[in-house]
Amino acid sequence: MANSMSAGAVHKQYDEGLSAFRRHIADPAVRVAFGREADAFMRACALGVWQKDGGLTPRHVEYYNAVYCKGNPVPAILYWELSTAVSEYPGFKAPAFFQKMIQYDLATGRRTSRRFIDTMTLMLLLFAAADDVVSEAEAGFVNACADSLSGLCDRAGVHSDKPALDVGEFVTKHPDGTPVKDNAPTPAAAGAGTGTASPAEAAKEREPEPQLTLEELLAELDALCGLPKVKADVKSLINLVKVRKLRQEAGLPVPPMSLHLVFMGNPGTGKTTVARLLAKIYHAIGVLSKGQLIEVDRSGLVAGFVGQTAMKTGEVIQKALGGVLFIDEAYALANQDNPNDFGKEAIEALLKGMEDHRDDLIVIVAGYPELMKNFIHANPGLESRFNKYFFFEDYSGEDLMKIFTGMCEQNGYTLDEVTCSFSRGAFMELYEQRDENFGNARDVRNIFEYGISRQANRVAAMEAPTREQLMALTKVDLQDEEDTDGEKKAEPAVQAGSTQEAEPDAAAPVHPE
Repeated sequence: MANSMSAGAVHKQYDEGLSAFRRHIADPAVRVAFGREADAFMRACALGVWQKDGGLTPRHVEYYNAVYCKGNPVPAILYWELSTAVSEYPGFKAPAFFQKMIQYDLATGRRTSRRFIDTMTLMLLLFAAADDVVSEAEAGFVNACADSLSGLCDRAGVHSDKPALDVGEFVTKHPDGTPVKDNAPTPAAAGAGTGTASPAEAAKEREPEPQLTLEELLAELDALCGLPKVKADVKSLINLVKVRKLRQEAGLPVPPMSLHLVFMGNPGTGKTTVARLLAKIYHAIGVLSKGQLIEVDRSGLVAGFVGQTAMKTGEVIQKALGGVLFIDEAYALANQDNPNDFGKEAIEALLKGMEDHRDDLIVIVAGYPELMKNFIHANPGLESRFNKYFFFEDYSGEDLMKIFTGMCEQNGYTLDEVTCSFSRGAFMELYEQRDENFGNARDVRNIFEYGISRQANRVAAMEAPTREQLMALTKVDLQDEEDTDGEKKAEPAVQAGSTQEAEPDAAAPVHPE
């Protein structure tokens, strides 16, 4: 790296990272346990990272002393004490609070534990960069720690909905592209941090998607549940682009126009689904050469240390060339409280990429309406490039019911009249009582998965269930658990606010995303 972070900058990034995650924890008991134990756990992890590094410097001591939570005494460790602690590091051990997170996730359908793995990975990479180099051995250790926690999630049944962070992207490389090696890779690091896709992933990447016609893609757009204003806006934009191309072919002047978009709306309103369709539509009418969608959030653009964010953002832009780069929760890049936040570097690299590749790259930024307005106004370059706004309204109760019945039909479940009536009333109530945590189609997904889980328990008790019984989803399956009086509660199994974490958008009843 060209620049080094001061101990104060390390502490600030560490503190902000853990504080942000702590605010994300919805359960008070888990939040308290995390606040009490996270600091000691992270300091122990720092010892493990540096054990793989093959040598300490005075800066490692400064970093270690900088890693503490507000309100706790500064460790003020000496060099020889740190060297001893590093050499005697006993090995990675999952923190006690992590099991509490898993149990909470299982009870609520959230993925807090999975999100913590990403946070831990970034913090460990921050420690690895103490000497301005992230070696393969250090990356191997970070991978091994993340794999250990991921294994606990897998065995417990807390599944991931997105790929894990690729630690190999953070390994420091020589100008010729070969990794810098501070020490020989350990067995844990063997094969780790290479950034190479698995054979299955590589095969998936090579497998071409069927090319749909513009008419077929527009039919898919029309089939999406709700979103009348968005559909009209998309079609108007398509007409504008088509006429511009016709004018170009006819040798007529074409005024400059930015095709980059801002998608504003609450979670679960179909933003990702529409972005994916729009990428294919632009390809079908010749605006984009490939039509793929690359989806990222802040963690996919911002590195954990100085000098790597621009490179990481540039790599994402290269993957998106010929298609659409979709940045979810883009407002997280603009930290107004910290002008030195690495998100600013990501924005600058993004703007440069948009300018350099303006003929074959479209960027769509998405997030909550008010936060997205603040994001766009945070940088004059953003204001000039993003001047088209699509607003995704919350789904109505009737829309939620259509999405639910679509999920049932797609997965081979049937609903009788009583169940339909109960479900419609439940979704109407869910919509009417929605708050800032309302998950739209994500809440529908939660309810559907809750129902089929309870249906499976009910059907498994039958001696020889018929085909109809295997398919039937009943009112009993969708009601909440029995209360203390043994009576069923006439309310939806999942209330607004119990949104599943990081669940993809679900806009279409036949193609929930």
